[in-house]
Amino acid sequence: MDGFELNKIAGAVLGVLTFTVGLNVFSDILFTRHAPEKPGFEIAVQEGSSGEAQAAAPADVPIAQLLAAASIEKGAAQAKKCAACHNFQEGAGAKVGPDLYGVVGRPVASAPGFAYSAAMKAHGGEWTFQNLSDFIKNPKADIPGTAMGFAGIAKETDRADLLVYLNSLSHNPLPLPKPEEAAPAPAAAPAGEKAPAQPAPASGEPGGNVPPPAGSAAPEKPAEPAAPAPAAPAPAAPANP
Repeated sequence: MDGFELNKIAGAVLGVLTFTVGLNVFSDILFTRHAPEKPGFEIAVQEGSSGEAQAAAPADVPIAQLLAAASIEKGAAQAKKCAACHNFQEGAGAKVGPDLYGVVGRPVASAPGFAYSAAMKAHGGEWTFQNLSDFIKNPKADIPGTAMGFAGIAKETDRADLLVYLNSLSHNPLPLPKPEEAAPAPAAAPAGEKAPAQPAPASGEPGGNVPPPAGSAAPEKPAEPAAPAPAAPAPAAPANP
């Protein structure tokens, strides 16, 4: 191969490289991207929407009513969601989370051999049915700072099934609360509003207009005030002489 062929090959390679670099520069000029003034994405939220959503959300059913219709068998199926982090057998010990045998009615952060978070230790109290339901619904919202990474069980009936199953894991299961004990008290009248006026008692009722017995004297009418005496006439002025 002579030098002329080598020059042609080198020229072709150099031309391709020059074309590639030029194409890259031209694309950068054509498709120039400008950085946003404020990084991130702005999420527009209408004011007052959260309050309206909370007002429209239905009230929670009392836990006593849910427990009365709950199923231990369905609760055992729900407990499979927790089996990766908790043991349910007596004496099995802790895993990622504490042992859940006998958890209903147990003091919070009291399982032996488990290192609880500071938020759980500071919470205090006992694991009642209501406290467990609130915690299982949304652990991070109920006890901020807890190390439990479970997202929660939003459905009320699923939580009730799980609670009756956990309650059965004990030598002395707690009695379920009665539905009538959880009936809400009547709401008090808002401040500034007057209570509705009570109707006047009818005749014959206590405090009513009872007619006098037959033969009794009619009640006397109050004396009318006396009419004022007419004023004396003023003396006439003397006539001019």
